[in-house]
Amino acid sequence: MIEYVFEKNPDERILQRASRVLNSGGLVCFPTETNWVACASPFHKEGVDKLYRLRHVENTKHFTIMCSSFQKAMEIAVIGNGAFSILKKIIPGPYTFIFESQKKITKWLKASKVDHQVGIRFSPSVLCQKLLETHGEVLICTHVTQDMLGEEDATFIYSALIEDALGSMIDLIIDPGEAEFLGPTTIIDWTTGEPEIIREGSGSTSLFKR
Repeated sequence: MIEYVFEKNPDERILQRASRVLNSGGLVCFPTETNWVACASPFHKEGVDKLYRLRHVENTKHFTIMCSSFQKAMEIAVIGNGAFSILKKIIPGPYTFIFESQKKITKWLKASKVDHQVGIRFSPSVLCQKLLETHGEVLICTHVTQDMLGEEDATFIYSALIEDALGSMIDLIIDPGEAEFLGPTTIIDWTTGEPEIIREGSGSTSLFKR
């Protein structure tokens, strides 16, 4: 089902409904600044399994964890003082940061249990931030890709297309209207204690280059 909202002021009732879907092991889909994403509660096995089935990949592949605040991020990731001081300057923004994972997340996600790593994001999308605040916990998310929709030639992904292709697996789609995407996130690996640029994307890398 598609629910339409205002990006800057989404209906709290719809956000509460999305939170209930997540808590029951369902999937919720919405756009961020980089792409449409499908999300689940990382602390609900049924939801995590469903997300991996949606992407047709093994559960040892990492998906990104969306965080609303440093407090929530530090519950699942080991963030040192050096990383903390830089992240404060650039988040929220189009970045994915890889850190050593905390036990709170390794006990639930096989990918983190295997290599003790977790990738986190702080999206600047108002809709994403408000959903995270309403839900009160982090979310595990993966991009909705054109090949998932069987539409490799599609120039734009929109909610009705997602519902037609994936509606049997996605329980709720939140549509804030026309969205402009920045492109892939910049990926920074902090697991060695020093930042390593894994992928240069839409986020500036100037603070990470010596």
